Amino acid sequence: MIAHDLFTIQLPVAEKVLRTVAVYAGIAVLLRIGGKRDLAQLSTFDLVVMLLLSNVVQNAVIGPDNSLSGGLLGALVLVGVNAVWVRVVGRSSRLVRLFEGSPTVLVKDGHFQERALRREGLRRGDLERALRSQGADSVVEVQRATLAPGGAVVVELRDSEQNASRGDLAALRHHLDALLARIEQRLPEAGPQGSAGPQGSAGPQGSADPQGSAGPPGSAGPPGSAGPPGSAGPPGSAGPPGSAGGGGLQ
Repeated sequence: MIAHDLFTIQLPVAEKVLRTVAVYAGIAVLLRIGGKRDLAQLSTFDLVVMLLLSNVVQNAVIGPDNSLSGGLLGALVLVGVNAVWVRVVGRSSRLVRLFEGSPTVLVKDGHFQERALRREGLRRGDLERALRSQGADSVVEVQRATLAPGGAVVVELRDSEQNASRGDLAALRHHLDALLARIEQRLPEAGPQGSAGPQGSAGPQGSADPQGSAGPPGSAGPPGSAGPPGSAGPPGSAGPPGSAGGGGLQ
């Protein structure tokens, strides 16, 4: 008796499958028309609706069947239909916009988008709580906040309000190490060549000493001086060779 009640489906299998698929499609359409705020559950009323929704459609799914096999069959049909439908819709962006919708911008550059809030039926207080739960102390710190088709509130903070992660710190440290290494490589190269050392100093090569000085070469010393060669000494003098004495006597 117990086994009969557990495993005997009291409805035709085709009717069971049809009921499950119809309820799935009906709820999907209702949520699409009702908007994304019900999925976001930003208020108490949204939570109440989502809790009661499953109880309301429960009888439509199971009908007069209370068997274990009937329940497992319904669950299997729900999971299978959802898996197939998600993959079919995901292949086309047009189908995604049609059946799931597109993100709605709620905050932009630190200001609430009033028209979007009214269209989605959201209150500022509910949205502010959602912003604080994601790290924003006020709406001024938010660069952009959107309500995704799945009901999630996606918050993008301003650059000045974002916290640095460990990856950001590691990247900054790596950049500083590379910059310091380049500086250390250039320091030795700028030492000897740019200093006022021997080559660039006013030392021997560039000084006014021996070669450029007024020393022996070109000086008024012995070569070119008025010394013995060319002097008025014995050669050419009035002495014996060519003199007027000896030549005249001979």
